[in-house]
Amino acid sequence: MRFTVRISLPWAVLNNSRKCPRVLLSEGASTSAREAVTALGLGGHQVEFVDPDSLCISRFSTFAQGQHRCPGIGEDPQGYFNFVIGLLKTGRFDVLIPIHEQGLVFARYPERLPPNVAVALPSFQAYWTALDKARFSRLLTEIDVPQPRTRIFTDISEVGSDVEFPVVVKLAVATASRGVKFARTPEDLEAAKREIGPGEVLVQQMLDGPLEHAQAIFDRGRFVAMHGYQQLIRGAGGGEALKESIYRPAVREAVCAIAQTLEWHGAMSFDYIMEDGVPRLFDSNPRLVEPMSAHLAGTDLIGMLVAVSRGEHPPEAPPTKTGVRTRLGMQAMLGAALRTKSRIAVAREMAALAFASGDYAGSEEELTPLKYDWQSIVPVAATGAAVLLHPNMADKLPKWGWGAGLLTPQSIEKIAAGWPPGGHEMNQQHRLSIGRA
Repeated sequence: MRFTVRISLPWAVLNNSRKCPRVLLSEGASTSAREAVTALGLGGHQVEFVDPDSLCISRFSTFAQGQHRCPGIGEDPQGYFNFVIGLLKTGRFDVLIPIHEQGLVFARYPERLPPNVAVALPSFQAYWTALDKARFSRLLTEIDVPQPRTRIFTDISEVGSDVEFPVVVKLAVATASRGVKFARTPEDLEAAKREIGPGEVLVQQMLDGPLEHAQAIFDRGRFVAMHGYQQLIRGAGGGEALKESIYRPAVREAVCAIAQTLEWHGAMSFDYIMEDGVPRLFDSNPRLVEPMSAHLAGTDLIGMLVAVSRGEHPPEAPPTKTGVRTRLGMQAMLGAALRTKSRIAVAREMAALAFASGDYAGSEEELTPLKYDWQSIVPVAATGAAVLLHPNMADKLPKWGWGAGLLTPQSIEKIAAGWPPGGHEMNQQHRLSIGRA
């Protein structure tokens, strides 16, 4: 049976608005940024991005019209911020999309954004609540949104022997799944104590059931759209290798309560597990995560985010199409290599991905879609060759060139504390503009 994927029309086209705006993404190394490049490009937008790594994954796209090398926000948050502000002041962009947690610095200094550049962000306090797992857990308790059984400690050293296993141990503030450890035995817990750094810690009940995610767009607390999906196959780093779109009315009710309480403006994503028909939320991301799943299911989340950023008020979108399966080939190959350490198993996975067979039958590639974007073959081929020759490389490849664009506890502390206004607006030695290949 032939599988057909519904491609969503961009919001700008449906709204019959003027030409699509020029968009700058806050980084280009994450899977979310790479998918945003594709979704924006399919929507007719001109899209560029900043990133410390000249060979990041978003570089290899026919839709990316420019890359600008910037200071890494992890080491130099002020330099990163001033670089982006200087770039925005050139007048070549209409919209800034903080596609990863770099949004924290823009929420901290919204008054320094050029008035001609639109961005959808909540208040700094609201953003901080979504970023900080302890604050988010307390918010869920306050507004009576279900979550796994959770205990919060001021430091990992305070966690005692009365833990009911299995649990997830999480630093309150960490990015890209860093600072998260799974403990099924007292020995696992002791190892987590040695590995997790200082700071507030959550010890959370580990629930059985498939991991699910929801992504939503809000217009100053008003619900605009939501897309959800379930993880079918786990990839490298806990990400999805295969997912299927779903729609949970109970999840929509929960995320709307959160957004209204925070007066959320822009995108927000959530992780949860269903337990006896009840969604138990355990994590939030103050951004849009991997938007191509929604796009292929007929919901143009990123187009609506652009519209909300520009002060438009899109009507509430209908429920997303369910049952649409999408895959991330790079995640799948890395995941197979990590699980098996076998070249034969990796080769089989690559064949299944190439022919959309086996577990991937009826699925559409969302991260590097060759049918839309021929340049995306470069990172896929490089990843496949590396793990086919050396499966152990699967541990190292996801971290290559990625850490410099991530927040660290030190950079988060600097952003929260603030710094004197001013500084270098554009450090030319950090800049490298790469045009369309």
